[in-house]
Amino acid sequence: MSAADRRLRWRPGNRLRLLENGEAFYARAFAAIDAAQREIQLETFILFEDQVGMELHARLVAAGRRGVRVQVLVDGYGSPAFSAGFLQALAEAGVVLRTFDPHPTLLGVRLHIFRRMHRKLLVVDGQVAFVGGINYSADHLSGFGPKAKQDYAVEVEGPVVADIHRFVLGQDGASPAPAVAQAGDADAAFVLRDNTRHTNDIERIYRIAIRSARSEIVIANAYFFPSYGFLRELRRAARRGVVVRLILQGEPDMPAATLAARSLYRHLLQDGVLIHEYNVRPFHGKVALVDQDWATVGSSNLDPLSLSLNLEANLVVRDRAFNRQLSACLERLWRDHCRQVDIGMLARNPDWRLAARLPAPLLYHVLRRFPYWAGLLPAHTQRVVTLTPPETVVAPEPVTPPEPGATEAGDRQLTAGTEG
Repeated sequence: MSAADRRLRWRPGNRLRLLENGEAFYARAFAAIDAAQREIQLETFILFEDQVGMELHARLVAAGRRGVRVQVLVDGYGSPAFSAGFLQALAEAGVVLRTFDPHPTLLGVRLHIFRRMHRKLLVVDGQVAFVGGINYSADHLSGFGPKAKQDYAVEVEGPVVADIHRFVLGQDGASPAPAVAQAGDADAAFVLRDNTRHTNDIERIYRIAIRSARSEIVIANAYFFPSYGFLRELRRAARRGVVVRLILQGEPDMPAATLAARSLYRHLLQDGVLIHEYNVRPFHGKVALVDQDWATVGSSNLDPLSLSLNLEANLVVRDRAFNRQLSACLERLWRDHCRQVDIGMLARNPDWRLAARLPAPLLYHVLRRFPYWAGLLPAHTQRVVTLTPPETVVAPEPVTPPEPGATEAGDRQLTAGTEG
């Protein structure tokens, strides 16, 4: 283990459960919420008022009514305005709903894309935590149709939960979390990316693992456009005989991101990197494994937004049993549901021909430098605000319902809070 790797706060004695797609994740997360006795801390990029979001809402309201302290943080870009009824029920149950850096839209378009709160975390009673890439929206369920997302999360019990708990409590200045007893045999570390103290921690742990690889690297990531140094580590690993396998999007939800990734294919393939495109539905995962005992699951893509701007969280694991489980899932994916890319296909496929014709050096440097250029834009102070329902107008009996349009006007009454 390198000196840099030792800087991670490895916690022994954890028990892990890999959760694939919304069906597995929501079942476990909702069961944990239903069993909560003291506290629920939840952070998510997206929360929609759809089938999944309303089920979560009902469970959070029920928890609040039975006296559980419930705090929810959503992102002001990823999560749209909430209805008055949605907010009212949470407020009446004592649930605190906050949003990270909200801004009004311009002609219905959300423009504040940079430096988003992209984490997906859930901690219940300080004893069990969930980390991954799955939001609270129906497009993570197979019943959503061909646009349903393929994704992963991990449920964890054990000492590393205290680190996750301490972090989420820190968002509102609460007291430090207590220690958590050992629950299994896995070593785990909680890793963040932010815009202050942990600006490159997630990229760094990936590059350390790639440099240490001896037999196999599998990276399955939705948006792949990492730094030059990251790509250099992958190509060097392939040249020294490590099997380097990438699982990327073939049915993209953001075509421009896939075009950027494909502009890198030729150079990677020439060094022996294996590339598979998942073509069943949009791929949303952010997972990787190295050799027999290292893996990571989290919210971080491998693109400039996640590696340079967004607030992200990953769990890193050293455990052979967990590695085997994740490896089996990813092998099924690339063997049965992916198309392997080769050099010849780059010339035959019109989409790949377009990527190959782009001035790759110019494209690469433009996309890699845009976080710096974004930082030159007029700065604003990021903030976390608490969402409250519109004021209730009470008339003499009987109660007069709100006038038409009052609900829409009150959808997002914001009370300033503190930055998370």
